[in-house]
Amino acid sequence: MSTRYLTPAEIETPVPAPGALRRWLTELTSTEAIDDLDRPFAQPPVARTTIVLRTDQAGRRAALVVGAQTKAVYSRPEEPADCVRLRLAPGVTRRLLGVAAVELTDRAVRLAELPGPLATFAGDLTHLPDDEALAYLEDVLPQRVSETDTDRAHRTVLREAISVLTADNAPAIPALATRLAVSERQLRNLFTTGIGVSPKHFVRIDRVRRVLAYAGNTPWSDLAADTGYYDQSHLTADFRSLMGVAPAAWLRGQLPAPRRCRMPH
Repeated sequence: MSTRYLTPAEIETPVPAPGALRRWLTELTSTEAIDDLDRPFAQPPVARTTIVLRTDQAGRRAALVVGAQTKAVYSRPEEPADCVRLRLAPGVTRRLLGVAAVELTDRAVRLAELPGPLATFAGDLTHLPDDEALAYLEDVLPQRVSETDTDRAHRTVLREAISVLTADNAPAIPALATRLAVSERQLRNLFTTGIGVSPKHFVRIDRVRRVLAYAGNTPWSDLAADTGYYDQSHLTADFRSLMGVAPAAWLRGQLPAPRRCRMPH
């Protein structure tokens, strides 16, 4: 039996990021509360850390941190809620949150529980309306967070690595490390610390997300070639591993049963 799942593209609205926050954020989106709780939500794997400002129907607010997600999650919310999502830029997690991104991978925690400077604003963020919360961060964050030359150099290497890996005909990881004049171990550390997953898993997530963007409009064999898979069977195996179902089942809406989406304690 197929189920009509909602996806991020259907419910998230892009919001302009304040200028002073653009060095820390890659994307800002908002989601209005959905009253139909029988509509489950499908979240493909994602290689980024996100701050979520959540407001329930009673007006209660929470500031949460959701780490990189190594596999798809199928969930059903317990109650409607509005959300603003702040996607952190690669390489800034430790500076903002006080922990390496890998420590948050496949986890959701309350912002106030983390040791970084952004956690000190958690109380204010949960008492301010969304637009005021963003303006508040724009004022206070640049004053409280600084970067060393090493931090900036690492972020530059990480951005370049991501740019190369998400382009067509991306090189193998050893070749990429050589191109960037770093060791494979250094490159792996930059990815796990700054994004939350290894370079190899980052590539797998990017490929699957590209498949999702074009699935149904392009033959599988062509899609496999266009997205860097060896062949169609490689695409199918990787898709099933990360999404929990085969590509054809995804298109038919034959997806895993959703789990209840609960707030972290």
